[in-house]
Amino acid sequence: MNDTRHLEHPALQITDLSVDFAVDGYWTPAAKKVSFEIGKGEVVAVVGESGSGKSVSSMAILDLLPNTARVSGSIRLDGDELIGLQNAQMRKVRGNRVSAIFQEPMTAMNPVFTVGYQIMEALRIHRQMLPAEAKERALEMLELVEMPDPVKGFKSYPHQLSGGQRQRAMIAMALALDPELLIADEPTTALDVTVQAEILDLMRDLKDRLGSAVLLITHDMGVVADLADWVVVMQKGEIVEQGGVREILGSPKHPYTVELLDSVLRLGEGDGEEAIDLTATLALSSEAELDQELQERAKRNLESAERMRESEPGDETRVTEIGEPVLYMEDVAIEYGKKGKLGAFRAVDGVSLSIYPGEVLGLVGESGSGKSTIGRVSIGLHPIAEGKLKVAGRDLSTYDDTAKRGLMTDVGIVFQDPSSSLNPRLPIGESIGEPLLLSGEAKGNELDKRVEALLDSVRLPKDYRNRYPHELSGGQKQRIGIARALSMNPKLLVADEPTSALDVSVQATVLELLKELQDELGFACLFITHDLAVVDYMADRIAVMSKGKLVETGSRDSILRAPKDPYTQRLIAAIPVPDPDKQRSRRELRKQILEAS
Repeated sequence: MNDTRHLEHPALQITDLSVDFAVDGYWTPAAKKVSFEIGKGEVVAVVGESGSGKSVSSMAILDLLPNTARVSGSIRLDGDELIGLQNAQMRKVRGNRVSAIFQEPMTAMNPVFTVGYQIMEALRIHRQMLPAEAKERALEMLELVEMPDPVKGFKSYPHQLSGGQRQRAMIAMALALDPELLIADEPTTALDVTVQAEILDLMRDLKDRLGSAVLLITHDMGVVADLADWVVVMQKGEIVEQGGVREILGSPKHPYTVELLDSVLRLGEGDGEEAIDLTATLALSSEAELDQELQERAKRNLESAERMRESEPGDETRVTEIGEPVLYMEDVAIEYGKKGKLGAFRAVDGVSLSIYPGEVLGLVGESGSGKSTIGRVSIGLHPIAEGKLKVAGRDLSTYDDTAKRGLMTDVGIVFQDPSSSLNPRLPIGESIGEPLLLSGEAKGNELDKRVEALLDSVRLPKDYRNRYPHELSGGQKQRIGIARALSMNPKLLVADEPTSALDVSVQATVLELLKELQDELGFACLFITHDLAVVDYMADRIAVMSKGKLVETGSRDSILRAPKDPYTQRLIAAIPVPDPDKQRSRRELRKQILEAS
């Protein structure tokens, strides 16, 4: 399965590509004997986890590896050998014949020049265009990538655009010179799910119209199903399997590919009653004319959702059966900034929600929806402007210092990026034990025992207490973050995007650990994320936020089976699934939902 196919006239042909890095006087392999081809107008996806060698291989094509790298093998672009080209020759290839779209456009674009200037610069350097011609072409490209206002986008600096608009500008820049090969390195990873769906639609449309070959680097199997024709799977620098997208996603042969696909959280999947027919959910939401089978499926989904809504206990019942809520918000408004001429910015308005002991509430929304602001308020890091707020029985409506201090032992937080939330100068044991020491809960031998018990609870060896953060993997660092958050036995845990920075298989193990700990310890959990598939796995109830307001709340099943708000419907429709045929159906229903709304 890892044998290379042989196309008659490939746009890109990579043969026995090896990349080594000089480390402490030794050559360390990053890519070993990599071979694959891309046909004209074709999308080849290279997938694998961090460290698999997928990005190193793509950077070798562009000759953008550091001086410590050694490259061997063959890279042919339309028959022309790229390895061994002089710098001046390679500069003519870069941008002109091969272009790249990177994961984070904000870091890939120059912040001190306008978007229009940056597109024009590439045209003037490679095509010697006059300023007027270059401007006309730049505006044409911004229109081609469906920039909402091409003229305004042309005059804007990168920081003045949204994430999706910046990625559109990046694509316009990459395609301005009509490249033979487009390298897209995690092009949608940094984007919200609805924006991701728009960018994927755009890339598919442009690929069909322009006929460029596309090398897609990603770890997202849903994106692979949406865009790719051929899939190359890499592990530890080697290709372990390659084949057609249906073959790889439908019947993988290599154990690593199987493991990778098994790690993918699939929205709505489960056993028996747990399973949710999301195609039927979206068909019902689209108000489209449905065939008889889909009508029946949609009807069953709706009836099931209504039964579940009727059986959901109200707040009064929960108080009687479980006790008072650990987190209680009533008509909460949250503001940033001082009240001056412009007034304060209201980030959250009129939000009411509650979380009970032992319950996980999934708070879902896109960037800027206000979900992380809710998390900050829940742990006493920001005051509320209006409404009532109670956390672990403490009234925080007035942001009283005594209540805030008492809250320190009742709440814990797990952050998105484990690397930036751990002190690089402290060994792991000190980071975990710090809350216990500062609060006076434990010291000396008792502190050592508590730290070892916490390491054990997150399935890490006790000797890890002497290691430093840089010696751990991303998943191990997040386990340390969880151990520290749970060190004070909190009543409420706020998990703010705790797995979004992790590889898919690592994400699955961390979520499984968090779920086990929550079942075992019984703390209430506010789980903040933009990923509905993660919430589906973790949450008992779901609350959906948009533009600072709560648009819909309910049980996991009622929200996913019959979402009532158009925004929730769009969120569900935008999530790609690792199945090309299901993804095509999902895409069509998404278009109908957007047209209806």
